[in-house]
Amino acid sequence: MIADVKKTADQKMKKTVETLKADLAKVRTGRAHTGLLDHIVVDYYGNPTPLAQVANVTLIDARTIGVTPWEKKMSSAIEKAIRDSDLGLNPAASGDIVRVPMPALTEERRKDLTKVVRNEGENARVAVRNVRRDAIHHLKDLLKQKKVAEDEERRAQDEVQKLTDRYIADIDKLLQQKEADLMAV
Repeated sequence: MIADVKKTADQKMKKTVETLKADLAKVRTGRAHTGLLDHIVVDYYGNPTPLAQVANVTLIDARTIGVTPWEKKMSSAIEKAIRDSDLGLNPAASGDIVRVPMPALTEERRKDLTKVVRNEGENARVAVRNVRRDAIHHLKDLLKQKKVAEDEERRAQDEVQKLTDRYIADIDKLLQQKEADLMAV
């Protein structure tokens, strides 16, 4: 029973860190990467369709993403979907390819993005602490129901705390890396 509580807590904390990684990947650092366009939806003959299902997304160079539609007449719809997204990108069609250049980040924009990153990190820390709280609550319930001994419950609480500390350290490391990426010119 204690092992189940610890395993569940570990899985939830790991999922929180993975979610943070995905969220941080969406915060752009001035370098192009295809993951930026993952959430873009294109109007494909009246149906909202993910961009990856109507075009091939590649990197042309470090600051440019290339989107090659599988149907030539989809270029304008793809261009419009990228322009209308919340990413602040300005795509340009050239031949069969829609080029999406990454604008250089200003110092002010970098600082704003750093605040966003710190907020995401704090949300992840809170989520990990909530998982710890729930796990300790389950352990105390097991103790009340006399399914575990007091010293086992105490030992399990210490292990849950160590898990929490490890995942919060992982979150802090991710935040430092992302902040360094953002502030690098």
